[in-house]
Amino acid sequence: MQKHPLSTGFDWDDAVVPVGRRSLLTDEQWNQFVTDGYVVIDPLLDSSSLDWIRAETDRFCLAADQALGSMPDERFFIAERGAITFAPHLARQSDVLWDVITSSAIAQVARDVLGPEVRLYHDQAVYKSPEKPRRFPWHQDNGYGFVTPEHYLTIWIALSDATVESGCVWVTPGLQREGTLEHRYVDPLGWEAFGDPPVQPVAAPSKAGGAVVFSSLTPHLTGPNTSASMRKAYIVQFVGPGATRHEADGRRIALDDTCPALD
Repeated sequence: MQKHPLSTGFDWDDAVVPVGRRSLLTDEQWNQFVTDGYVVIDPLLDSSSLDWIRAETDRFCLAADQALGSMPDERFFIAERGAITFAPHLARQSDVLWDVITSSAIAQVARDVLGPEVRLYHDQAVYKSPEKPRRFPWHQDNGYGFVTPEHYLTIWIALSDATVESGCVWVTPGLQREGTLEHRYVDPLGWEAFGDPPVQPVAAPSKAGGAVVFSSLTPHLTGPNTSASMRKAYIVQFVGPGATRHEADGRRIALDDTCPALD
């Protein structure tokens, strides 16, 4: 593993500190997050919140899959029609999703980890059809677009049961302490931090309405869907105040200016 050239002087224990009284995470859950870089909260959402989210993501993913039909080879970046569909930036297009994010346990977890001034950084639905097994790259979310502070938060919400067979999240506990790693692009699979993980990976299955909560520095992947059903997930990411995204052309984007606060 090699460090990202912009990741200098990173210290996990300085980056992840208690932010005061937590409203949802227990001490045990917080301690696991600090130690391993992730925690499974199952369930996270009540049934009505789950239903609202799934109705909206179904609508957007259907449109995204249909749009892939006009692309060369019915592919765009990692997305492939009939195999894996991505529908990004949904909360900016759907008042329903914005209301669920800001009023549900999703916001509580984000504030418990990052503090009260948390902002929505990115969100997307990812639907994975039953498919032939393929390799999926181990990556960190901060490897896709370098952000400082390097630690931000991803909440990976299962909209259908996420089992090992259907393509649940896998994580590499403890590696978040290394900071952001250098990634390479593997066509057409995306960015990869390493091939074989240097620690024993752990599966993180969850029922529909459950979530895997992990740091942007936690190397992870999702497995192939070898079940008979669509695996549906909604991923929501948050940054704290003062975050900056470093663009490849040298620009610096202040996320306080572009990412909406939850309040």
